[in-house]
Amino acid sequence: MNRSPLDLEARAHSEHAHELRLWLRLLTCSQLIEKRVRTGLREVFDTTLPRFDLMAQLERHPEGLKMKELSHRLMVTGGNVTGITDQLVNEGLVERMGVDGDRRAFRVRLTDHGRASFVDMARQHEQWIVEAFEGMSPRDLESLHRLLGKVKQQQLELNRRLDAEDPT
Repeated sequence: MNRSPLDLEARAHSEHAHELRLWLRLLTCSQLIEKRVRTGLREVFDTTLPRFDLMAQLERHPEGLKMKELSHRLMVTGGNVTGITDQLVNEGLVERMGVDGDRRAFRVRLTDHGRASFVDMARQHEQWIVEAFEGMSPRDLESLHRLLGKVKQQQLELNRRLDAEDPT
């Protein structure tokens, strides 16, 4: 059988804990959907997911964000944000502005052209996500959402406990 390199479930066997198999299925589903989105962004908009993600953050903050805030929100290094920002500035999609009182800091925001471009990308992105789940009934979607919400809540509580115990 020819398995996709993204099929993490292939690593699990029936003797593995059900939780492990479930985790691998979640990862596989996430990676398969992400692959579709990455391919679509590249083919339709000639852009990348990191560029889309940066623009999405800026779309939520019309006043712009400092580079450090962008780095934190995207969970990437400042160098990654700088590289992506440089590309988007060169294409006229974002602009850099100085920050009052801090000559070393910059705020980045979408240009009008960038906002219009992002709206088109976001509409198509949403459609790809809707298509990813189109084989599921509304009831199944609601059940999956509710169950994943329980997993999320449990993990948040576990992380809070672990953070409280961390001596550093």
